[in-house]
Amino acid sequence: MGNTTVIKILSESNKNELVEISGWVKTFRANRFIALNDGSCLENIQCVIDYENTDENILKKITTGSAVKISGKIVESAGTKQAIEIQVNDISILGESNTEEYPIQPKKHSFEFLRENAHLRPRTSTFNAVMRLRSTLSFAIHKFFNEEGFYYVHTPIITGSDAEGAGEQFRVTTLSPKNPDLNSSKEVDYKKDFFGKETYLTVSGQLEAEAYAMSLGKVYTFGPTFRAENSNTSRHLSEFWMIEPEAAFMDLNGNMDLAEQFLKYLLQYALENKKNELEFLESRLLEEEKKKPEKDRSEMSLIEKINFVVTNKFKRITYTEAIDILRQCKPNKKKKFKYIIKEWGADLQSEHERYLVEKHFKCPVIIYNYPASIKSFYMRLNDDNKTVGAMDILFPGIGEIVGGSQREERADVLNKRMKDIGIDTKEFWWYNELRKFGTAAHSGFGLGFERLVMFVTGMSNIRDVIPFPRTPQNAEF
Repeated sequence: MGNTTVIKILSESNKNELVEISGWVKTFRANRFIALNDGSCLENIQCVIDYENTDENILKKITTGSAVKISGKIVESAGTKQAIEIQVNDISILGESNTEEYPIQPKKHSFEFLRENAHLRPRTSTFNAVMRLRSTLSFAIHKFFNEEGFYYVHTPIITGSDAEGAGEQFRVTTLSPKNPDLNSSKEVDYKKDFFGKETYLTVSGQLEAEAYAMSLGKVYTFGPTFRAENSNTSRHLSEFWMIEPEAAFMDLNGNMDLAEQFLKYLLQYALENKKNELEFLESRLLEEEKKKPEKDRSEMSLIEKINFVVTNKFKRITYTEAIDILRQCKPNKKKKFKYIIKEWGADLQSEHERYLVEKHFKCPVIIYNYPASIKSFYMRLNDDNKTVGAMDILFPGIGEIVGGSQREERADVLNKRMKDIGIDTKEFWWYNELRKFGTAAHSGFGLGFERLVMFVTGMSNIRDVIPFPRTPQNAEF
């Protein structure tokens, strides 16, 4: 008899079948009832001990958090909360847990407290569900791109360029922090550094992905990215994961089609494969909503919100149309927005994006053709010389979730854009050469994975959808 799992017992096992199972004790009641979880699913299995015939020393070691191995028979449950349970024949302690010191007790803990115990928080039902959904969405990403003929490319984590031009990068160096080598100008001599130049942790794999798209046709990256932005908001991390597809011979319209298809696929996959986790997280959210003033409560439940995206066709509008709508809307006219829209060229904020999705169109929105002045150098300049072929996808409750563009394939236009912005073209010589040797229209987008997991799970803080969050002044685990 080999070791089995909770999910297999709950879904496949027959009564009177003998099983062996290992897991962690969630609760132990009346010296008789163990709620056991092994991580294979959200649900626990109840194991019933014959305490009169069980060694007292063993009973004392069955505490919340302890790891145990149980063998027994599956029987119909005498209680009403579960259909079956395990009648324990034998139990052994694999790892003891000191109840007085164990921080994850069977009670409600604040998310702040659980972040301080990030190594143990996946043992709570909420984080157990969140991380299982994160895993499922990761698999769905690879499944989608594989089905669509994309190739997975591993782009560098260490880079010498700044793809976003933001300057908020973590430096990678082996030079002495106390006595670095200096050049004749008394500045740090990065020629003496490990790579012979200044290098950083990447903010995006897009530029390198473009190189491979111009050979393999359709590629995607899915890896960690880093921003040294000193921000402590609920929407920012210093280390996060990005999905970045790039496709040759695809224009902006094709890019918008791909992004909409991709998002709907991922959400539908979660609905079909993690129903129990979604229902659990939805019930948690409903309890949280009851505590809020009525005016602040969400109009949709978690699963309704996911279905809202899956079943609605995304509305496509230009940036100019979006600005016109926002300028004329009541929240803007009555100065209810924190950032008042006054003129064309304004950078849209989350409050504006959510208004368009939740109030005006009541469906997901794609805004395209943004002012060149507020977008990156690599986005294709339109014929009006004012806008670029960029697009953002807006979701309810979150605002922007995807940002992308048709890339500038014309070498002369790209060089002029870089010089106008003040970017050193020498650093991007190889990127420019892609425009010299067989240039063609190509497009791509970026999806911040944690933003997606927040949307699917209903979690309100991005620190709670990544196993070990990295934020300013925090790299504890």
